[in-house]
Amino acid sequence: MLPITQPVAIFVIVMIIILCAPLVFSRLKIPNIVGLILAGVAVGPFGFNILERDASFEIFGQVGILYLMFLAAVEIDMYHLRRNYRAGLSYGIITFLLPMAAGIPITHFLLGVGWDSAVLVASMYASHTLVSYPVVSRFGLSNNRAAVIAVSGTIVAVMLALITLAEVVAVRASGHFDVGKLGLLLVMMLVYAAGLAWLFPLLTRRFFRKFSDPVTQYIFILTLVCIASLLAKLIGLEGILGAFYAGLILNRFIPSRSALMHRISFVGNALFIPYFLIGVGMLLNVHVIFKGWSVVWIMVVMTATALSMKWLAAWIAARNYRLGSDGMRLMFGLSSGKAAATIAATMIGYQYGLMTEDMMNGAVMMILLCCIVASVVTESAAKKIRIDLTAKEIEADGPKKVGFARQIVAVSNPTTAEGIMRTAIFMRNPANNEPITALYVRTNDNPGAMRSGREALANARYAADSMDMKCDEVERFDLNIVTGLTNVLRERNASELVIGLHRRSNIVDTFFGSMIESLMKSTDKMIIISRCFIPIDTIGAIIVYVPRNAEFETGFPNWVARIGNLAAQLGCRVNFLAYPQTAEYLERRIQEGKYSFRRHYSAMESWDDFIILSSQIDIEDLLLVVGARRGSVSHTADFENMPSFLGRNFAHNNIGLIIPSQFGS
Repeated sequence: MLPITQPVAIFVIVMIIILCAPLVFSRLKIPNIVGLILAGVAVGPFGFNILERDASFEIFGQVGILYLMFLAAVEIDMYHLRRNYRAGLSYGIITFLLPMAAGIPITHFLLGVGWDSAVLVASMYASHTLVSYPVVSRFGLSNNRAAVIAVSGTIVAVMLALITLAEVVAVRASGHFDVGKLGLLLVMMLVYAAGLAWLFPLLTRRFFRKFSDPVTQYIFILTLVCIASLLAKLIGLEGILGAFYAGLILNRFIPSRSALMHRISFVGNALFIPYFLIGVGMLLNVHVIFKGWSVVWIMVVMTATALSMKWLAAWIAARNYRLGSDGMRLMFGLSSGKAAATIAATMIGYQYGLMTEDMMNGAVMMILLCCIVASVVTESAAKKIRIDLTAKEIEADGPKKVGFARQIVAVSNPTTAEGIMRTAIFMRNPANNEPITALYVRTNDNPGAMRSGREALANARYAADSMDMKCDEVERFDLNIVTGLTNVLRERNASELVIGLHRRSNIVDTFFGSMIESLMKSTDKMIIISRCFIPIDTIGAIIVYVPRNAEFETGFPNWVARIGNLAAQLGCRVNFLAYPQTAEYLERRIQEGKYSFRRHYSAMESWDDFIILSSQIDIEDLLLVVGARRGSVSHTADFENMPSFLGRNFAHNNIGLIIPSQFGS
């Protein structure tokens, strides 16, 4: 009868564990991660032997650890990573060197093994796995400085540990140290890194522009992650390094609020990662503790050395970077867990005779204890950091709901409706949960126009739903489109209107169209006009034209916030074409709003400078023009030339026009 081998029965039991384990263990104040590992111990071959660790655990477990590393890289804001990459690099070296320096002599003298075995075991102390990262993600701390440093340091420590492992095994097999093989490995790593950094963005950008379905995009991304992992294994590295590197490369194409990101997080956290954690538990044999004091002594020495050195590394880094005690505990929690690389080193060490059976059993128990410590410490630190951050935000800004955008997204074309809605959502503050309104205004009962408008509303609603945003659909009949738009703006007390740029119907038609020009006269609300030929999340960079005296307009903070939110969520660079005085106000406002994105300022002194600078805009970039109403402070004669200039030179480019809000009629 036992263990159960029927595939469907195994899957059903695993699903029950994934469903019930967090509910049960949360009542016992035990972190979910520890609960899943302990559940794996209980049902595994060394527990009650309910389930056999069949191929499904091998497959899902392998994908799960790849998924864990990939998610850790994708959820990092690249702006924060670039700002902290030096700290992450130094922390990775520290958290590798300290366990190696202390672990080699401790293992050699206290456990009585040879120097080669001591080096291998020390590499196990030095490596770690981000088993507790889901806790950081759940508390919304992916961009916390301590978390970013710990995650980026992980890849350094794991890479060095795996190289050490490979060299120890090579020396054991050949009897000497081969400098040539190590040099070849480093060269292959450089080729691997450069090749993927060039190829993956090229393939992803082209694929995403051709296929917009989130399910198709999800399968494409998962395929790339597996390819990166497989290639890493082929050159002699561990697959988790490839998955993490793929996440860093693809980070730019997976915005945090996109439908694709929701699917990636959902599938990983609901299936692959829990499967991996349960599989880890099934590998652990807790009975070895009772086989003799030898295993207990090995377990105590290995666990104490691994945890104490990781704690010391986190303490040194926290002091150097002034992260505080909570930041130190978060770093220690993230870097003290052990799973994939450590399990691999244990099996390889036993296979090559570098570890005895007692040492292998002690290493397995060390993995269990380190996972428990990592989960408990990470959850405690993350909870404390989140409470402190929330308290500071409320104290500084008041309730988060104040000042959030109330957007009306006007649609009529089914082809462009989804893109306009996605643009509007990317411009919102990520914490803004106010419903967004999709609006279709019709002026007659033409069946074709009504059908087209309702299809556009459905497409806009689909885009909002896929990005987990509540959407209200409004179909309105009015005398004309401008009247309908302005009436809904007043009725809903909206802060802004997002609309698509019309397409010229004849040679005498203006670039913006008479409807847009009439709309600017009819409302003082902010108007955002968008035309993107490619999906908004695949643009290369954002170029923003800012007029002179733009800082004196009433709506200046609002449009800066929209661009800041858009750039931060897309992870792309922004180049402001601005007059020097205006640029100073811009930078000050961006820093006050804490918008995290790469930016550059190109100085303008006249309209001619804009003409010259605009020649550098690539077809994949998005040009945003900050406009002005007639009679406003920032309106100049240059705006009279803007429509014809854009129509003549940017007919096939991605363009947006922002008309700031203004008091008065």
